Amino acid sequence: MDFSHTFLLFFLFILPTLSTAQSCSISKCMKDNFGIRFPFRIPELQPARCGYPGFNLACNDAGVSTLNLSSSEQFLVRNIDYVAQQIQLYDPDVCLPKRLLLQGFNFNLSNSPFLLPFSKNFTFLSCLPQFATSRFPVLSCLSNSTSSVVATSSMSYVRSMSKSNSCKIIANLTVPVAYPDEANQFLTDHYGDLLLTWNSPACSICETEGRLCGFKSNSGLGIACFNKYSTGENNGLRILRIICVVIILPSLMCVFGFGCFICFARWGYGIADSRRNQAQNQQQVNPALETEPPIRLSGLDESTIDSYQKVILGESRRLPGPNGTTCPICLGEYLTKDTVRCIPECKHCFHVDCIDQWLRVNSSCPLCRNSPSPSPSH
Repeated sequence: MDFSHTFLLFFLFILPTLSTAQSCSISKCMKDNFGIRFPFRIPELQPARCGYPGFNLACNDAGVSTLNLSSSEQFLVRNIDYVAQQIQLYDPDVCLPKRLLLQGFNFNLSNSPFLLPFSKNFTFLSCLPQFATSRFPVLSCLSNSTSSVVATSSMSYVRSMSKSNSCKIIANLTVPVAYPDEANQFLTDHYGDLLLTWNSPACSICETEGRLCGFKSNSGLGIACFNKYSTGENNGLRILRIICVVIILPSLMCVFGFGCFICFARWGYGIADSRRNQAQNQQQVNPALETEPPIRLSGLDESTIDSYQKVILGESRRLPGPNGTTCPICLGEYLTKDTVRCIPECKHCFHVDCIDQWLRVNSSCPLCRNSPSPSPSH
């Protein structure tokens, strides 16, 4: 395999394999404030090898990224922390407690790669409006003018409010929380968020080092760390590869071929110079050795050829002199009315076209090698 074939294989096959991760672009939905990259991907915008199985996101009509935990559980994505390997979700109706109460927190995470990092047991209470306190902020998306809904993990508060008949227990649920809360309540600014984490793929080391996490190759699920994305990674690399194959590669092949031509030419000139110098040295050693001038053969001029006798054969096809029934040049048999030309000295005859062509480059008869003289005019 020559250099050009090796170079072509590198750009077409080896380079795409080595740059599997670099060829994936960072994408995002229109309203997002974060980039979507490995292990997440948007199938409509990024190839399959740019994301890990189970980490597909989508952009809704409002331009916000969404994640489906199951066929019926769709959440909006608020943020993705690639270093901590956490994704922060929120309910499309901005009322996660309502979804918890309606479904009894029956989220099915068994078929997803995500886990709940924190959870707590909460009691949901429906209280009279005048009994809601600042200690336990009201869940406004569940409350109305006649009742205020609060959630607390303080069992002493639950018992005291139940005894006073000021509140009624709605449900006791183990619910996800963004962070452990020592105040035994939902966080006032993130009570509508759901924080999930993932263990595989483990890309936190790559992210901590400021490098890119991605698949090692185009097959298998093994991951590795790569250099950061360049500007316009996906299209840029593809355009670079096209330029290399269409423009740079042919140019290099031409340069390589021209270089080989120069090398062979110099090698040939070197051999010729060596032989010439050797011949000159031999002549200097023995001047008597001189090459004889080459014998140059030249034919007859047209006027001399035309002066030779031409004969048109009759029915008998007989020829004068020592001639047979075939042309010695073309070995074709003479036919009636064929025109032949005879050389005056030896009387050998030939087809006129055959002998004329011969005599233009040779001054002798092709059979006896005698050099004829011009025929007297006839």
